Amino acid sequence: MAIELDNSFTVPVPPEQAWEVLLDVERIAPCMPGASVTSVDGDEIAGQVKVKLGPLSLSYKGTAKFTEKDQASHTIAIEASGKETRGAGTASATVHAGLKPADAEGHTLVSIHTSLNVTGRPAQFGRSLLPEVSGKLIDQFAANLEALIDASAAPATPGEATAAADAATESGEGGGATLAVPVPTQPSAALPQQEDSLNLIKLVGGPILKRVIPVAAAAALFVLLGRRMRAMFRRAKS
Repeated sequence: MAIELDNSFTVPVPPEQAWEVLLDVERIAPCMPGASVTSVDGDEIAGQVKVKLGPLSLSYKGTAKFTEKDQASHTIAIEASGKETRGAGTASATVHAGLKPADAEGHTLVSIHTSLNVTGRPAQFGRSLLPEVSGKLIDQFAANLEALIDASAAPATPGEATAAADAATESGEGGGATLAVPVPTQPSAALPQQEDSLNLIKLVGGPILKRVIPVAAAAALFVLLGRRMRAMFRRAKS
């Protein structure tokens, strides 16, 4: 199933700073629910995404590669593909993102166009559901990213600043050498705690339930009819 998706979100920093943040894949990956990066080699990234849909759990492993990074125009292009670790389902996407100043001063509007192709169990829910899921997912990613940026910009506590200053003035052997230690500015307690899986029912709720319930009802009816037919067959034989 192929589908085109358009989403956007704002970042509370100017475009130049937002550009640097969004290219730091290892740092921002935890902002996407269920996603994690396993390795980065230049412009190629390997990772996985875990998805939960009630009792159904899916895990995709795959790679993504930057195919375009134009700092002058603040545009990015990414090609990604993945496969279910326990199943035949696949997912591939081509993503184009552009950054420009937002209406609010000091903010950046990030516009994303995604060409997505999905096979396997997720494709059974139809193309009408994916825009709803992607929109909610982008909203949550943006909220987590804003929290990450705010935490990074928070000033160091007095204790952190004192420890950094003491370390920075520590002299090495031979005298005169100084050891530069960066001041911690990203307290982990301020960062959002992410679930290890993307819970679609929790994320979207109603639209997914409307699709899951008819499928479950049809399966239950099929099982019930099968049992009744077997019972009738046994009575006929006796």
